[in-house]
Amino acid sequence: MSIVTKRPPIKETVGAQYYCFGTKEEDSTEFTGKYEESVTKTNTVKTVTVTENGESTPVYASGDVYDTADNTATHSIEVETVAVVASDLDKMRGETVTDSGLVITNMSPERPYFAYGKVVKLKGGHVRYDWYPKCKLVENSDETSTKEESFSEQNETMTITAYPFNDAGDIKVKYDSTYGLASWLTEDLFFSKPILSEEEFLALKPTESGE
Repeated sequence: MSIVTKRPPIKETVGAQYYCFGTKEEDSTEFTGKYEESVTKTNTVKTVTVTENGESTPVYASGDVYDTADNTATHSIEVETVAVVASDLDKMRGETVTDSGLVITNMSPERPYFAYGKVVKLKGGHVRYDWYPKCKLVENSDETSTKEESFSEQNETMTITAYPFNDAGDIKVKYDSTYGLASWLTEDLFFSKPILSEEEFLALKPTESGE
């Protein structure tokens, strides 16, 4: 038996965030796994906090705990950002936008699914890319203060819920460069479209001719 000492890289900063709205079938609000053509990137993130929401249920047998059944139902993603794209936030909130540009808020809107992605930069040039393919905005805060002599940030916070996107219960697709695999991958490639499977990931790989 040997002891192996490992030195994982520490986090340096959060990078850009990405999102892509899903498309739906006519007269249906169900998640389809299909998306709009364009992915939006913003470099406005201050912090991102991800919390796994689930429960562990002990399984009893012969008077003792035989096993534990773990169930992670959703992930809660809290994003603090210095600015938001107003039209995209309104779309996430399910707002009604009239032809004249008036935005009408409904108390029980039909909020669309979208994919959410983020970048974590690690020391030593390493990175982690995350896609959450099936998300909805559940809450956002918008506090505005008066201008004072010294500048103070007036940030917004969005709370996003990520749901399982397939029957297997998968919630997140992640690439971590510390594995030393897929050296061909770039941030632009990974976030060029939401990824739901390994086949879709490998399809991003450029051909040897670069075409």
